[in-house]
Amino acid sequence: MPDMNILVMGIGNILLQDEGAGVRAVEEFARRYETPASVGLLDGGTSGIELLQHIQGRGVLVLIDVVRNGEPYGTLSRFEGDAVPSLFQNKISPHQLGLSDLLATARLLGSMPEKVILYGIEPKTIETGLEMSAEIAGNIGRLTDLIADEIRSLGVTVTSRQ
Repeated sequence: MPDMNILVMGIGNILLQDEGAGVRAVEEFARRYETPASVGLLDGGTSGIELLQHIQGRGVLVLIDVVRNGEPYGTLSRFEGDAVPSLFQNKISPHQLGLSDLLATARLLGSMPEKVILYGIEPKTIETGLEMSAEIAGNIGRLTDLIADEIRSLGVTVTSRQ
């Protein structure tokens, strides 16, 4: 399979402790791995519909965010396809409403990526603060490894910087 047009986007608010896990994971991925130009990395922060320009024309969209599933703190989960938009109907934070709108708009415009994958991590706390809880911070490296494996499974070369 040739290199696809892939976007890895971390979303969340880094001012609310574990809520910033998606953004922190993208930063860590960039530190640990090198990818070809066909793989974009984006800190989506708390943006919503304004991210449309970044996802249009992508073959694959890999989202990283906190997801409450009632699992132990730090638990990593993978969702794909139609399961992704439905997860944002039970929102933890306001940015997830924006993300839900973004995916709905992309679908309406016919510009939804062919494949949408969400990697979620179960948050412990979303109180004001810059530090993630130990359970979440301790799993960010494992999360980035899963993202690297996901991209490799699509036939794209991902090399370790270490």
